[in-house]
Amino acid sequence: MAARFAGDFFERALVATVRERYQRAPRPLGHPGLQHVLRATLHLWDPTLVEGYGHSMTHPLALVGNTGSPYSRKMRAVLRYRQIPFRWLPKGSRWHTGIPAVKVPIIPVLAFPDGSGAYVEAMTDSSPQIMVLEERFYGRSIVPADPVVACLDHLIEDYAGEWVTKAMYHYRWHPPEARDKAGKLLPLQAGINLADDDWTRMRDWITNRRVDRLSLVGSTPSTVPVIEASYRRLLEILDAHLRTSEFVLGGRPSRCDFGLFGQLSQLTWFDTEGVDVAVEVSPRTVTWVERADDLSWFEPDDSEPWFTRDDVSPSLTALLGEIGRTYAPFMIANHRAFETDSDVVRYEVDGVTCEQGPFAYQRKCLDWLRDIYHGMEAGDRAAVDDILAGTGCEALFVD
Repeated sequence: MAARFAGDFFERALVATVRERYQRAPRPLGHPGLQHVLRATLHLWDPTLVEGYGHSMTHPLALVGNTGSPYSRKMRAVLRYRQIPFRWLPKGSRWHTGIPAVKVPIIPVLAFPDGSGAYVEAMTDSSPQIMVLEERFYGRSIVPADPVVACLDHLIEDYAGEWVTKAMYHYRWHPPEARDKAGKLLPLQAGINLADDDWTRMRDWITNRRVDRLSLVGSTPSTVPVIEASYRRLLEILDAHLRTSEFVLGGRPSRCDFGLFGQLSQLTWFDTEGVDVAVEVSPRTVTWVERADDLSWFEPDDSEPWFTRDDVSPSLTALLGEIGRTYAPFMIANHRAFETDSDVVRYEVDGVTCEQGPFAYQRKCLDWLRDIYHGMEAGDRAAVDDILAGTGCEALFVD
């Protein structure tokens, strides 16, 4: 049957179910922190999506997306690294068939087959998709075992998806040259045989719709300098970090690597001005992004593990400081807008007042992050506090 969706009551029930399973399970994945991450991210889907501790596959999964979508690229890279067989189905193409309908028609869509190979379950939203894969497939996990490091992983992944995406959207649809490029190329991802009249119509529709949304996602004349400066700082931080570390959290990839990769796959390889800035500021990051697209060849080595809670590097601390400087005030202000029934999200970064419309999904993102934090053991929570002290991220956990 197709995946079912429900509201807040079902969300709480699913959270309780996942928590109970992890309390009584043998935990072959060895993830004491995974129960907290699952509780916050497996939030809207049918419990049958998380019904095992391993999965014997006869037929491949399906991933519906396109290469111009940062979240599609993120999930394709996850599946490649984890060596989970899948079919890549370009959205809207003649190969995009046999996939169950989803409630919200966004990409990527991850679909699961039954024993006959027919796709009977489908879900959206990359973060819960990752956690369902963690439940169903053994090996090559991308969630750190230490709940403290797993909390940092979740935080950085969310920063990529909810803040760095502003730079992606801005550099794609604000500069005229990039806007023209995206408008011409994106319609053809559904089919290179698209008739000229259809291509023109799709080009104009996509371009106008995306440009009209620039202010909604926070790209306005007053915020352009904030977005562009934060992108440059991210590149500078990653450039320093990658001089001594293969991945964000150490010697093997985690969720946050793929979250950053998804956004940077567009910023450093597609969006015209974003690419130019990246090549100027950090050729090292550009190359890292290219490599992260397919890490199926990479073998995690126990001699090069994730960082521990006691050896967080200065460059990782710098990244957390950047998150506290930008993402934190934005997410807190967005949450406050719902609490006060305001139709404007107003926050400040580097003395610049930024405004945009509120997003309900980003409110939930902060709720899930706080749920992870408050669900930790007291000692683990204290360790997170010590790591985040002075970065600005600590403000996220003050309800």
